Amino acid sequence: MTAFEDAAGRYRRELFAYCYRMLGSPHDADDAVQETYLRAWRGFEGFGGRSSVRTWLYRIATRVCLRAMENRARRALPSGLGAPATDPAGAIDPRNGTISWVQPVSATELDPATVAETRYSTRLAFVAALQHLPGRQRAVLVLRDVLMFHADEVAGLLDSTTAAVNSALQRARAQLARTAPDGYDLPEPADPARRDLLDRYATAFENADIDGLVRVLAADAVLEMPPIPTWFRGRAHVGAFLRRRLTRPGRRLLPTTANGQPAFGLYVRGHGGVPRAHALQLLTLGPDGIARIDMIHDPLLFPRFGLPHLATTEETPCN
Repeated sequence: MTAFEDAAGRYRRELFAYCYRMLGSPHDADDAVQETYLRAWRGFEGFGGRSSVRTWLYRIATRVCLRAMENRARRALPSGLGAPATDPAGAIDPRNGTISWVQPVSATELDPATVAETRYSTRLAFVAALQHLPGRQRAVLVLRDVLMFHADEVAGLLDSTTAAVNSALQRARAQLARTAPDGYDLPEPADPARRDLLDRYATAFENADIDGLVRVLAADAVLEMPPIPTWFRGRAHVGAFLRRRLTRPGRRLLPTTANGQPAFGLYVRGHGGVPRAHALQLLTLGPDGIARIDMIHDPLLFPRFGLPHLATTEETPCN
């Protein structure tokens, strides 16, 4: 192991989590971490220990992320683009290929300690909320409120002043309060209530039991379905929409984890009756039931979450 790898290698996963929060995509975060380590390796001999290696790497990663934002459209969830649909029986907006959507991240890519200590900060809804902030405000909020850097440390990372950092943090917090999707910071129920809620949801969904689904939803539950920009809020609206879509049993749900949240791979029967990968469902659980269902229609995501493309064996319905 080289001196650089010995000093810097241990921070790779936490830097990935930071870049993911900043950019809203694990693919973009991968690229940013690679660029960060390339720059750090090139500059390691001249580093001289002016700060901790960790602080130095975050300084580089922040610059890489801010530069990346200059050339990319802001990522979003449907709720960040417009009001919820009010007629579950109405036409669904077509998939929009011009929008960059916030992408989920797998458990293997996140440091378990990071998820355990700051669970809400990796939730899909929180990452989506961060994307509404200007780049420097985004960095300040994540560094101060999630990673708990001191204001003077953040000022050094951004070549700024402590006063400017504190001002940016106040503005970022206010913006986050206005734009954060519902349910991003709800406390999860503990086991066995958590497991029971997931069991009931999976059983109801697979059996097209809409009444059973409605019973596990919180009153203000949200359903989002990127890349479809239409979304719904409220138990009644979500239930009415699902009632029109889930007309017969036969779908399969296989458990996984995404963004530190319980998740399922949804399989729909295709040619030959074999359940095929259809959408990744991320659930946000709250004290009153399921607060959010983020149903991402992208079967290409499945391998990243340890899910097969074909559900050909019996699996347990929840994790």
